[in-house]
Amino acid sequence: MMLRYLRPVVAGLAGWLLVGRAFATNPVITDQFTADPTARVFDGRIYLYPSHDIPAPPGKARPDWFCMGDYHVFSSANLTDWTDHGVIVSQTTVPWVDASKYSMWAPDCVARNGKYYFFFPAIAQSGGFRIGVAIADHPAGPFQPETRPIDGVADIDPCVFIDRDGRAYLYYAMHSRLFVAKLKPSLLELDGPPAQIGGLPAPGLIEGPFVFERKGIYYLTYPHAAHRTERLEYSTGPGPLGPFRTAGVILDESPDGCWTVHQSIVEYQGQWYLFYHDDDLSPQFDKHRSVRADRLHFNADGTIQKVIPTRRGVGIVEATSRIQIDRYSAAGPGVSDAFLDAQNPFDGWKLTLAGAGAWARFNAVDFGGGQLRTLEVRAVSGTGATIELHLDGADGPVLARVAVPPGGGWSVVTAPLEHRPTGVHDLVVTQSGNTHLDVDWIRCE
Repeated sequence: MMLRYLRPVVAGLAGWLLVGRAFATNPVITDQFTADPTARVFDGRIYLYPSHDIPAPPGKARPDWFCMGDYHVFSSANLTDWTDHGVIVSQTTVPWVDASKYSMWAPDCVARNGKYYFFFPAIAQSGGFRIGVAIADHPAGPFQPETRPIDGVADIDPCVFIDRDGRAYLYYAMHSRLFVAKLKPSLLELDGPPAQIGGLPAPGLIEGPFVFERKGIYYLTYPHAAHRTERLEYSTGPGPLGPFRTAGVILDESPDGCWTVHQSIVEYQGQWYLFYHDDDLSPQFDKHRSVRADRLHFNADGTIQKVIPTRRGVGIVEATSRIQIDRYSAAGPGVSDAFLDAQNPFDGWKLTLAGAGAWARFNAVDFGGGQLRTLEVRAVSGTGATIELHLDGADGPVLARVAVPPGGGWSVVTAPLEHRPTGVHDLVVTQSGNTHLDVDWIRCE
């Protein structure tokens, strides 16, 4: 996987702007570790506020634990192309934070009166986790941190919910329990003491509250370690203060064994989405996590249908982009994926087709208006192979046949399109022989 870098052209945006072209797959961000995602919609664009996992610097933090020293913000208009607006808050720029702790955990951001309020937890110089606020005129910053954390609250995972009547509430986690407090209109002070939220499942660690409202139902979502690792669960209530009753599971425990999960749920352009994290880019060390997004659906009674994690993700991919076929939607026997280079996970994955009958389907590819003429494939096969690409199914029309030469190195091979499709189709890759074939990406021109 490759990314393009552009210098910033918007005043006030920090660092480099990164544009990930048309991946639209999981994980969402592939050039760095990201976790604890809060997704918000501002001015018709979706903004993603995750925490930022990094390897522990030599002699600092704990090499076997979470290490997070700053925050980036990403944005997209189509859930396909994501822009990294750079660092918006750093432990070295917040006066009250102990910058030796690398403890900038799960954040949130909300808008009020033309300002954007970024809430974040960190270990204070006085000791213990506190929750602070940084304020900006634009959802991508620059953000100016307040000089003191919010009085009266402590610990982690802030979520701010602003109800339809304009009243604001701060939710957070402390000692494996969830709390809520009313906020004053400034969003910088409590409007009364915090209260513990009752009616939640026990035993087991509960953290990471995220609250939203839909059709008069208030949803309190949270990770819960009911067994060994966390899964996403939710409770519902008649108002932002509850009372809440447990309602079900949104996402099962990670099949890869990632110990944590953290979530936000957002409606964008008429579809609801779950943003969460797993350890896709670091399967051997689950303190380096990566943000995912999948569609979320409701039943008629307002209950949430369980989300099944996907590699494919949620965006539509342009046929002229490098289609990461290893992030397939479905596959048959003889199909697997692995890192292109296990020492450089940000390079992405390869798809392996082993033997006759192996196939993989990649959903939702936009072929435009029928102007495409050729197809490129980056692939390798020791004995040589012929790739067949079909539209909408393994028995669908043949889009192209590409002969991959024998050899031990990657090559980019071009073939003419046998059909010139228009609009959005699924793309199915097969091979016509009984060989071993690795594919990196596919692209039409």
